[in-house]
Amino acid sequence: MRNKLFLSIIILSFVGFAQIKYPETKKVDIVDDYHGIKVADPYRWLEDDNSEETKAWVQEQNKVTFEYLEKIPFRDKIKKRFTEILNYPKYGAPFKAGNKYYFFKNDGLQNQSVLYVLNDLNDKEEVFLDPNKFSEDGTKSLTTLSFSDDGKYLVYGISTGGSDWNEFFVMDTEKKQLLDDHLKWIKFSGAAWKGNGFFYSRYPEPQGSELSSKNEFSKVYYHKLGTNQNEDILVYEDPSKPKRGFSAQTTDDQRFLIIYQTEGTSKNAFMVKDLSDENSKFISIVDDFKNNYSVIDNIGDRLLVRTDYNAPNYKLVLIDPKNPSKENWIDIIPEKKDVMQSVRIIGEKLVVTYLQDVAHHVYVFDLNGNPEGEIELPGLGTVNFSGKRNDNIAFYTFTSFTSPGTIYKIDINTKRSELYRQIELNFDFDNYETKQVFYSSKDGTKIPMFIVHKKGLKLDGNNPTYLYAYGGFNISLLPSFNTSRLLLLENGGVFAMPNIRGGGEYGEEWHKAGMLDKKQNVFDDFIAAAEYLIKEGYTNPNKLAIAGGSNGGLLIGAVINQRPELFKVALPAVGVMDMLRFHKFTIGYYWIVEYGSSDNPEQFKYLYAYSPLHNIREGLNYPATLVTTADHDDRVVPAHSFKYIATLQEKYKGENPVLIRIETKAGHGAGKPTSKVIEEVTDVWSFVFYNLGVNPRY
Repeated sequence: MRNKLFLSIIILSFVGFAQIKYPETKKVDIVDDYHGIKVADPYRWLEDDNSEETKAWVQEQNKVTFEYLEKIPFRDKIKKRFTEILNYPKYGAPFKAGNKYYFFKNDGLQNQSVLYVLNDLNDKEEVFLDPNKFSEDGTKSLTTLSFSDDGKYLVYGISTGGSDWNEFFVMDTEKKQLLDDHLKWIKFSGAAWKGNGFFYSRYPEPQGSELSSKNEFSKVYYHKLGTNQNEDILVYEDPSKPKRGFSAQTTDDQRFLIIYQTEGTSKNAFMVKDLSDENSKFISIVDDFKNNYSVIDNIGDRLLVRTDYNAPNYKLVLIDPKNPSKENWIDIIPEKKDVMQSVRIIGEKLVVTYLQDVAHHVYVFDLNGNPEGEIELPGLGTVNFSGKRNDNIAFYTFTSFTSPGTIYKIDINTKRSELYRQIELNFDFDNYETKQVFYSSKDGTKIPMFIVHKKGLKLDGNNPTYLYAYGGFNISLLPSFNTSRLLLLENGGVFAMPNIRGGGEYGEEWHKAGMLDKKQNVFDDFIAAAEYLIKEGYTNPNKLAIAGGSNGGLLIGAVINQRPELFKVALPAVGVMDMLRFHKFTIGYYWIVEYGSSDNPEQFKYLYAYSPLHNIREGLNYPATLVTTADHDDRVVPAHSFKYIATLQEKYKGENPVLIRIETKAGHGAGKPTSKVIEEVTDVWSFVFYNLGVNPRY
């Protein structure tokens, strides 16, 4: 019976592929000249997200995609099963503001997590702020929180439809009432408190589409509580550098204002102003944009800074703003062989998290950098700390691929942890195992990879496998929990995550080895991961699905152009697909430091050589491809995915489906309501299982 069902699925799949009729996508005669090379851009018109023509095209594409997905016989069963798995209480670690504790909780299927308050840790929890009330459909989400030092006021940000644009509001925490303060056109900014107001950064109101127009002329303002935004005091701007971004931070004692300057997604500069002196001026500490800097806090008159200056794996230094020259910097914690990923001051101690072969290890130092021991963690995984400088009681959450999260309370002085809350769901994690392997890439570099599967897995080369990676922007992929992967694991599948170059897993050198003209290393590392999984008997090309989002979507688009025969299913999500024009939309020019720019003749050559959009070729047997994007994505504008799928549908003549799923009232991913998450996960895994020939056991 089961074999008959399996055969019927395969037959239905084949028929479905053969009958797909993609929408006709108009072509226009646009050709750009890049340093003497003519490049056609026939789908340029899809860049206009406001046009009725583009909206009609989106509707037609979604119609075809959902007609295909609705044919999948087990789609409803996958939705039911994922909803069951996802329906468990999810908690965040408590954090202190004023004299109260706060934490986030989702009862199970709430669209947005709710912020609760406790008068003390033994008190009964009480709802403090419920983002589910921001909108009826859950598409407005909470983005940022910042309590005043005394805990009397809260600034919070709201995103609509997943956009990066934020609106700020202010709440009186005792009365739980909103003040009249309402701030707009904020993007990539927190709120840094000083007295009865806060510093923040914003852009001018966009002229044209707010979801695709270029964002320039960032400015830092000070907002005094109870005033209108048009009364805000301009603190810093640089009109001569329209593409330079600015963000504000104040030290814990509110003495120093730090303004970071960025010209991209990596490398920054910063300046400082002593707010205790009314006549003080901004002092530039670093202005060369050659390294990364993060001010942890101040130690008296000096700033404690984490940096990769002369330390690719990062170190902690003390800087005197009155003598800011680099030769005067004092090493507090020198660089080690492991990557210093984060530093916090809790209970007047330095709590330092290191990455050791892509797993967290946490050590405690005094403020002079003298080691005081390691905090023992429950295993190999990822930790996130919350704690105050003046309070030695802290909390941390530990997660791994097979642990949904355990919250611990810790006394920083004794370094003793006690279980505070165990997050549980109805899934037998004891039946699964995680291993880490190291494989060789094309140039011989050893790349680590995590592999998760059911215990006793047969290495017969026939296991459905999901290979996921990112590879860029100094971002590290760590052992973390994702409920949707359980659908794969419980159906005998293998989850694999290689830590390819371009990320931050081994410091800045690892990052540099996958950026600019070294980007091909990223693709080679990923391809080598697939070859390893096939060679070692985990899977075969007909059972291998690959996935990545954003910069990872670029990765997927590039590798299926280069080695399409290795993969059966491809899932490029919200990807950067047009490497010649990415810098022309919203904040895309920030990525030039990572990718390069087509405006540069030398950089154009390697961008053009791997750009997913420009390397789609006729005659290749592309994998079954489901592109996912959203209409409110103003980080990687959906035009990337629109132009990409139009080109793929035009040039690919094989039987595999090449479709696009365009979510509405959603953005790059953050803040997506649970209802939309369930729908998207259902469709993605239905597509994967259907095309890998997997019959889910539901």
